[in-house]
Amino acid sequence: MDGPDDTGGQDLLGHVLLPVANEEDALRTARALDPYDPARVTALHVVEKGDGVPDKTPVEQSEELAAESYAAVRTVFPDAAEYTAYARDVVEAIFDAADEVDASAIAYQPRGGNRLVQLLSGDLSAEIATDAPVPVIALPRADADE
Repeated sequence: MDGPDDTGGQDLLGHVLLPVANEEDALRTARALDPYDPARVTALHVVEKGDGVPDKTPVEQSEELAAESYAAVRTVFPDAAEYTAYARDVVEAIFDAADEVDASAIAYQPRGGNRLVQLLSGDLSAEIATDAPVPVIALPRADADE
């Protein structure tokens, strides 16, 4: 294809936003992204806020989970930046973070698990893929060959 792309002239893998749910998910997703050799990675952890109700987990616990997730990403991408978002709408938080860090793409790995993990790969993955402000990269699952 000749002509401008949807990344505003940026390389698709120039700056990848990598939403992660927990330490295990972060490591698995970072390893799935690694073969594609992105120039820059920002790990994103969204702390889901309650809508007029107490938060699902205490802030300290959520921040510890985010720190563990970032550390896992850094075992694969030592220079990865981190971005923690606090929001009720996880998809909107991902989009806002992509804009805020000037990401060239959002990369995720389809997977099962808790609400955030399901959100990234389940029913709302269509929303991410179709409404995202930047291209979305669905990474292959490690168990796809099994």
